[in-house]
Amino acid sequence: MRSSPLLATVAAVACALPLTGAFAKDEALAKAVASEHRSPNFVARDEFRKPLQVLEFAGVKPTMTVVEISPGGGYWTEILAPYLHDKGTYYTAIAPRASSERAATAADTWQKKLDSDKARYGKVKIGDFGAGKFEPAPAGSADIVFTARNVHNWMGQGTAEQAFESFYKTLKPGGVLIVEEHRASTDKPQDPKAANGYVREDYTIELAQKAGFKLAGKSDLLNNPKDTKDHPKGVWTLPPSFAMGETDRAKYQAIGEADNFLLKFQKPQ
Repeated sequence: MRSSPLLATVAAVACALPLTGAFAKDEALAKAVASEHRSPNFVARDEFRKPLQVLEFAGVKPTMTVVEISPGGGYWTEILAPYLHDKGTYYTAIAPRASSERAATAADTWQKKLDSDKARYGKVKIGDFGAGKFEPAPAGSADIVFTARNVHNWMGQGTAEQAFESFYKTLKPGGVLIVEEHRASTDKPQDPKAANGYVREDYTIELAQKAGFKLAGKSDLLNNPKDTKDHPKGVWTLPPSFAMGETDRAKYQAIGEADNFLLKFQKPQ
């Protein structure tokens, strides 16, 4: 029996469509990613950050307790807070307000972000992470702990081992840790301080395993082979930071955001 040219065309188009709406594995998650409330500067980064695919890799479900470590400006919060609002629980872990003047300012800024849209962010809980207090959420409470592009910061502060130990404590047995980080080349030893912002994947795996985790998966979603990792001001040379200002900006824009690895770890049952 001959196949219909029309059916073949429809199938080809369907395969080319992005995972949104009815074509997504999780329609509620796709809706959260596509929401018009998201900041335009964050949406512009989706090309490189691939939020829907990353969160599908993480295995998030709307009934879960999810803990995000060091949420920054709220890229993931703008997606996860509405997604988990009705049936789940969502923590954002930041430096304790009392730890420093800078931490207090950051905490005020973060609270202002959450207060700006209480319909979406009103149920977001805040945990402590940093300055000697690593309690992102109650022990044994989380289904997923999620951290994006933060490992190099903890290495610079000398707190990476404490960080991973706190994730292990926070997760339920069988819970999942998702780690996204700028990938360092393997042809050089790892700088213990990660001064250029890049971290070796094997180094990160060792940190997690030392804390008790088992490696459960890897993804190449965030690979960027254009990233040579030898930039004048490290990873911050690339977008979105553009630490070199207008110097060679077009060159770095063409490279795009850094080459990143994406790892999934599991706390044993």
